[in-house]
Amino acid sequence: MTVHAFTDQDFDVFSVPGLEARMEVLIERVRPKLEMLGAELAPYISALVGEEMFVHVAKHARRTVNPPIDTWVAWAANKRGYKALPHFEVGMFGTHLFVIFAIIYESPNKAVFAKHLKAKLKMTVKAVPNNFYWSMDHMNPEGTTHQSMSEQDFARLIEKLKQVKKAEVMCGLRIPREEAVKLTGDELIHTVQETFEKLLPLYKMAF
Repeated sequence: MTVHAFTDQDFDVFSVPGLEARMEVLIERVRPKLEMLGAELAPYISALVGEEMFVHVAKHARRTVNPPIDTWVAWAANKRGYKALPHFEVGMFGTHLFVIFAIIYESPNKAVFAKHLKAKLKMTVKAVPNNFYWSMDHMNPEGTTHQSMSEQDFARLIEKLKQVKKAEVMCGLRIPREEAVKLTGDELIHTVQETFEKLLPLYKMAF
């Protein structure tokens, strides 16, 4: 299977005004690439984590007014859904591509991850690449680079995951649009695989 890299036209989808118009071009232009990427990487990610991982492409089905500001493909160990589970994602905002490990607000694994992160914080701080970023809001394209995270930042993150029902955490790589459009399909696959390998310890800490 040939995976097609992302182009400027793909990122431009998020400039299309209106929900219906944006969804139409997203479905036509971007979703097939995400489905292809999902299918291509599923065997690799399954082997990486040691159990079958299923592909879930964002449908944005709950939207009735606001057009999506991002889209993604996720891999999780459940055929029916991914939101309640720790998972991996590749997706895009209009400004960048993201390659991440995520536990979002619907997952009960947040407290488990917080406990393990606290216990292994020194090891984790050393292991995560400096250019990766952390975020606690999957709707916010911004985040904090790993090298900028202080002990207090991690303490706040851990406490929030334990105490706040809607808390979530993401960590991974952000690839600026200008760089992402230069990647070939093979380079994209290699970058995602390399990133998920580095994120595997975080995934395992969520169980």
